[in-house]
Amino acid sequence: MTLTILPQTAFVFMMIFARLGTMIMAMPAFGEIIVSSRIRLVLAMGITLVMLPLVQDQYTAVPQTITAMTFIIFTEIAVGLMIGVSARLLTSALQVAGTVIAFQSGLASVQNLDPTQGIQTAIVGSFLSMVGLLMIFTMDLHHLLIGAMRDSYDLFKPGAVLPVGDFAMMAIMTVARSFKVGVQIAAPFIVFGLLFNLGLGVLSRLMPQVQIYFVAMPANIALGFVLFMLLLSSMMMWYIDYFKDSLSLLLKQ
Repeated sequence: MTLTILPQTAFVFMMIFARLGTMIMAMPAFGEIIVSSRIRLVLAMGITLVMLPLVQDQYTAVPQTITAMTFIIFTEIAVGLMIGVSARLLTSALQVAGTVIAFQSGLASVQNLDPTQGIQTAIVGSFLSMVGLLMIFTMDLHHLLIGAMRDSYDLFKPGAVLPVGDFAMMAIMTVARSFKVGVQIAAPFIVFGLLFNLGLGVLSRLMPQVQIYFVAMPANIALGFVLFMLLLSSMMMWYIDYFKDSLSLLLKQ
C-alpha cells in the first residue's frame, strides 16, 4: 500500500462505516439498548472492515468540494437509518400482541421496562420482545440482517438520489403489517376475552349477589397464563415467519 491510495481508502472506509454503523445502531438484535454502545461501535467497525473489499469499487473518487462530501455523507447515513428503522419496525408486532394479550388476560396494569425498546410497557410485551430477540439469534436470522447490509449497496447506490417516497411507503406498509400481525398473534386471546366477559355478564345476571369482579380476576389471569403457555410456540413461529419474509424485501432478489 502506498500513500497515494490512502485518502481514497480512508474515504471509502468512512462512508461504509457511516452507512453500516447507522444500520447497526437502529436495527433489532444488533442495536438493542441493552448492548453497550462500545460493543456496537466495535461491531460496526468490524463489519465495515469485512465489507470494505466487497463494495469499495462502488464508490467514486474523493469529492473535491465540501458540498459533494456533505451530500454523500448525508445519503449514506440516510440509507442506513431508513433500512435500520424499517427492520426495527418489524419488532413492533410483538409489542402490539403483548399489549392486546395483557388487556385480555387482566395484566394490563402490570407494567415493566422493556429492555429492547427502552419504554414502559405491559409485562407480556416485554417478555415477547425478549423471546423474539432470542429466536432471531437462535434461528440465525441475524445473518439476514448482515445480508441486508451488503445488498443495500446493490439496491441503493452510493451517492445516488434517495428514493424518499419509496422509503416512506415502505415504512407505512411495515407499520400496517406489524399491527396486523400483532393482532393476528393475539387473536386467540381476543376470542378468549370476549367469551370470558360474556360468561361473566350472564353470571352476574344469574347471581347478582356474588362479587363477580373478585371471583373473575384470578380466574381470568390463571386461564390467560394457561392459554399463553399453550400458544407461545405457535405465536413465536408466526412472528419469525413474518420477520423473515419482511426482511427478505431488503435483500437483492
